[in-house]
Order: sequence, then structure tokens, then C-alpha cells
Amino acid sequence: MSKSKKVLVLSGKRKTASARASIRIGNGKVRINNVPIEVFEPKLARDKIMEPLMLVDDKVCSQLDINVKVSGGGFMGQAEAARMAVAKALLKWTKSTRLHTTLRDYDRTMIAGDPRRSEPKKFGGPGARARDQKSYR
Repeated sequence: MSKSKKVLVLSGKRKTASARASIRIGNGKVRINNVPIEVFEPKLARDKIMEPLMLVDDKVCSQLDINVKVSGGGFMGQAEAARMAVAKALLKWTKSTRLHTTLRDYDRTMIAGDPRRSEPKKFGGPGARARDQKSYR
């Protein structure tokens, strides 16, 4: 009987963006929507996604392959959703309390998430709070 491979799938959400990260034993490749992280654009989003990988031991990262599928939202919301999915996957894979405290102290939204959502538009105006102006003359 063949030895089964261990694969973890975890998700992260930010605003309307959602990401699924699958992590398995490999040789250190990180892909976002089948694009290698080294060529992922824009650079600001790439740096955001790389934050949990930089906080983890290099020995751990070089033995794992991480594939992230992201959909919905804008590029920054997608980056933060992918960042959360990667951080949660690394936490679950390593089961390290030291890594948990490191990630939590660096930025709590990597683990806990941000519950804020955009307020829905109401009648009588162009947006959630803005109203049409009145003129009495």
C-alpha cells in the first residue's frame, strides 16, 4: 500500500475576496493563481503575501509547496486574503505556539481576520451615507 501524502487546505477572507491555500511537502514553491510568487504583480501585493513566509523559519519554507487560489475583491483584498490563508496553513502545518505568537505580535489580522465590510447603499442618495442635496430657492 502506498504512503498517502499529507495535504492541508485552509482559507482566508478579506472584504469580498476569498483565498484557499493548499500546502504539501515539496521544494519551496509558492504560487498564487498558478503564478509563481517571484513574478506576481503588483509588488505591494507580493510583499504583503510574503510577510508570513518571512516570519517562518527558512528550513520549514524550503520543504513546502503552497498553492493559493484567490477570487473576488480588489488586488489588495486578494493579497490580504492570500496572506491570511498562507499564515493559517503554516500555523496548522507546524503546530508551533512560538510561530503563533510571532504572527500575532507582528499583525493580528494574519490569524484573526478583519470583520469590517462595506456598508450597503440606502435609498435617497448615491451611497451609504451621502444624500441628495435640497434647494429651497
